[in-house]
Amino acid sequence: MHSKTSIKRGRFLETSAAAIGTAAASYSFASAQTEAVAASAAGKPSIVFCHGLWADGSCFTKVMGPLQAKGYDCIAAQYPLNTPENDVTFAKWAMDVVTGPIVLVGHSYGGSVITAAGTDPRVKALVYINALAPDTDAGETSQSIQAKFPATDVLKHVKVVDGRIWLTKEGLQYFCGDLPATEQQLVWATQGAPAADIFAHDAPGVAWKTKPSWYIVGTKDHTVNPDLERFLAKRMKAKTTELDSSHVPMLSQPDRVVEVILSAAQSV
Repeated sequence: MHSKTSIKRGRFLETSAAAIGTAAASYSFASAQTEAVAASAAGKPSIVFCHGLWADGSCFTKVMGPLQAKGYDCIAAQYPLNTPENDVTFAKWAMDVVTGPIVLVGHSYGGSVITAAGTDPRVKALVYINALAPDTDAGETSQSIQAKFPATDVLKHVKVVDGRIWLTKEGLQYFCGDLPATEQQLVWATQGAPAADIFAHDAPGVAWKTKPSWYIVGTKDHTVNPDLERFLAKRMKAKTTELDSSHVPMLSQPDRVVEVILSAAQSV
């Protein structure tokens, strides 16, 4: 049998939880309204980031800080790397949190994500960082466009466990070899392992056919073939910047990447 004290305590906790929930909802709504007004008043686009394989949204922290300091509202989509369609849904949820217009930034496989998500009318510019950009209208996938170019070294250093592809520590030099050793270990420790068949198909929509695009090519990329990057950049008629970098210039050369994103943002 419960004592009167325990019953009262239970009711108190239930009442408190409800009150906290209501207050949090009210605060979140008011806070969101305030942020929306501030962003609108600033007259600047929001910037939404989409990560690639063996990564999560934290891979953009070195570029988000300087952009936020300049008054840009930034958010990184966090998605599970299960299917392109699902990942695009997560990206659009992130887009719903900020105010438009929007600049979409995609790294690696994240380029496939922004290619589909970027068809949203709120998106005014696209930035591709060492990224894929399939033409799904023509039946391309992230896998088929890579198959047209020589395979890269990183693919020799992955392993499949329970249907997920993991980057091994031996593969770090081919993924982020221009980072200090301590940072390379952090990249490995925070990796997101994709479904083994994630490249086999892509979500519909080809935003780069109608939206202005910027493209960063990593000339020392051993994850996505630099010649494939150049081909994609030329095909989408992107404003192209070549950096002497690995697959992760947003970590190894963040200042240069910020310059490119600012160019895109200032065009909106």
